[in-house]
Amino acid sequence: MYPYILLMFAVIFYAGNILVGKAINELPPFTITFFRLLTAFIVLLPIGVSGALRHREEFRKHKKPLLIMTVTGIALFNILLYGALQFTTSTKVAVMEGAIPVVTVIMSAYMLKERLNISQWSGILLSMAGAVWVVMNGNVLELATSDWNVGDVIMVGAVITWAVYTIAVKQYMPLFPFYGALLVMSGLSLIMLLPFLLIEWFVMGIPAFTVPTVGGLLYLGIFPSVLALIFYNRAVEILNPSQASIFLNFLPVITMIGAYFWLGETVTVTQIVGALAVIGGVLLTTRVKGKRNSVKVNNKQSKSEA
Repeated sequence: MYPYILLMFAVIFYAGNILVGKAINELPPFTITFFRLLTAFIVLLPIGVSGALRHREEFRKHKKPLLIMTVTGIALFNILLYGALQFTTSTKVAVMEGAIPVVTVIMSAYMLKERLNISQWSGILLSMAGAVWVVMNGNVLELATSDWNVGDVIMVGAVITWAVYTIAVKQYMPLFPFYGALLVMSGLSLIMLLPFLLIEWFVMGIPAFTVPTVGGLLYLGIFPSVLALIFYNRAVEILNPSQASIFLNFLPVITMIGAYFWLGETVTVTQIVGALAVIGGVLLTTRVKGKRNSVKVNNKQSKSEA
């Protein structure tokens, strides 16, 4: 249960990422991403600097995979997410994030030669269908017939970059000290983003930082950027990219709950049905994996006893 608990907390923080990101979207995307990562860098500094210094040779030796994870999961995904929220609704963003598990499974099958059985594929499709059902309140056909804008296209790019990041974490994160890697990736992202931030301010002007926007940036810098990333990466190391990414289908459910308590929105029967489908799909996929792991353990025990 340990990796699944980590994933649930990560999804809760990521749901807050969408809600808060939409609430402070008067700030442009590079500004939000830069100050979110600056906050994360400051938080990670005391716990990651010693590991980063001790293992600096590993960072130099494996700089290519380090840059892949930095560009995809730390920098580009956040820029694309907040950019999408400038043009489209948080509902559509949540729906499209629900496609990440399927994209990750397809890419994992191609890149890592992962194989899933029929039950696991059924669980993935069921949870994705439930996620779409939740955010569309049962009016699934509206998703296909609604107008798609530039924000939707940007979000497609975000989905692909996070799938690549998830696979890269499974392959390359064990090469580095964990907290040191997060610190280095956050620092590299800040260096990459600084020129774009200055250009954004030159073109659009320096935005006004109010108490709500500063509070929102602090939340984004601590919870989605640090805690959620730590939890998600740990879970990916224990499980596999397909197993971990399936939990992102909980995202629209958590977003719905947050909107109910914080924004006063109502929860309908169709949304509850969709939420149950999401939970059922996740349980189906993870239960099959758990059975497989227990069989392996039992086989090893039998061989050792023999």
